[in-house]
Amino acid sequence: MKRLRIIFSIIVMALTCTTTQAQFGKVLGKAIENAAKSATVRKAQQKTEEAVSKGIDKVTDPNSYKGDGTEENGNNNSNDNNKGGGEENASGGNSNSGKATKPADPAKLESYSQYDFVPGDQILFYEDFSQDAIGDFPALWSTNSSGEVKTLNNYPGKWFQITAKSGVFTYLNSLNLPANFIMEFDYIPYYCEEAQKSNPSRINWYGTASMKLYSYKEGTKTQEVDNSIYPGEMGLRFFIDIYSGWETDGYNRGAENSGGFTPLASRSDRNKAISDQANHIIIWVQGRRVRVYHAGAKVIDAPTLLAANTKLDRLVFANTHEDNRPFFSNIKFTTAAPDVRSKLITEGKLISYGINFDSGKDVIKPESYGAIKSIADVLKENPDVRVRIIGHTDSDGNAASNLDLSKRRAAAVKASLGKDFGIDGSRIETDGKGQTEPLAPNTTSEGKAKNRRVEFVKI
Repeated sequence: MKRLRIIFSIIVMALTCTTTQAQFGKVLGKAIENAAKSATVRKAQQKTEEAVSKGIDKVTDPNSYKGDGTEENGNNNSNDNNKGGGEENASGGNSNSGKATKPADPAKLESYSQYDFVPGDQILFYEDFSQDAIGDFPALWSTNSSGEVKTLNNYPGKWFQITAKSGVFTYLNSLNLPANFIMEFDYIPYYCEEAQKSNPSRINWYGTASMKLYSYKEGTKTQEVDNSIYPGEMGLRFFIDIYSGWETDGYNRGAENSGGFTPLASRSDRNKAISDQANHIIIWVQGRRVRVYHAGAKVIDAPTLLAANTKLDRLVFANTHEDNRPFFSNIKFTTAAPDVRSKLITEGKLISYGINFDSGKDVIKPESYGAIKSIADVLKENPDVRVRIIGHTDSDGNAASNLDLSKRRAAAVKASLGKDFGIDGSRIETDGKGQTEPLAPNTTSEGKAKNRRVEFVKI
């Protein structure tokens, strides 16, 4: 930062110096004019340095968070483009938490056309730390290290930050995951300046974190907080590194093969995670098969990664590099993709948790491509079928605003079906119910996640 300021100062000096070769009388005649110009340049320099500092300082001071959805000046995050009030988006994140919402993602749905996953119609688990106080360690987790819940200035909602150089962070309750499921979460690799100061020869050498799903058995050597690289008897280990990419390993401690691993481990350097940005990561487990998606691409597809009959019921995040202080949020498990055709054509109704929106807005997130495409495919195969799209929200925020938001989101899905997939708009009606028809109590993060949905009803 000091180096940047020195460079800016040199540039300003070069622009504002008057020539010593000019006649003395001309210098005197222009003294007032030059003084005014210098003042203007100094003011511009100050604003430039403030802008640079603001751009680098991404994490807000937790003390500025009042806990009532307002900033220090008493204004909330709502603006002309955020008409939905305080309702949380379909992929997590409260638009009234933190200091500023992230600008709308300019990416188009077409950029995610290689996504072949569709989240299921049941939410098994959801965690966005919205029930935890800023500055606290989350109540439903445990650790052998340290961390705390924070807000960020450029992403909405609450985020759990690992604040120590190493350790594991375990969700204490059993997940009881089926053989087929999909996990999604947001991850921000964040560089720790304090760690770099202790070792100045290493610059920006950070970015590795891991996630583990494993089988937990009471009364065995597996502990609630297990620091082992391979906790439990059977499991899945998943590494994220901003430099080397992705790595997945399946393991079975009882296996006869070397090291207790299953026959295959997969690695990839495609679409690596980006530092200081929210990376939306998706892991799809189908029996032994594991697929990983990031930034519009399937980065790993390992057909026999997990050991046969692996039971996964415990979730752990770990920090594995001393310079990384990562953030996690919006952790969601759903059932694997439903039979969309059967749900819509035979049963007459389909609930989708795969169509996500920017917080408090009707802007469809790019990762929604697969879910919308699956609906479009069914409508193309059944040209006589007409549907009604109904948007639903949770109860956060103003009821009237949420009703309007749900209607606008339903209309956005209809527009995408027409624009991106060529579905005739005359076959589609739209409606919104806001927060009036919840599927679960709006008292927990998981309940709210179940209520934020898009329904398709055959008419």
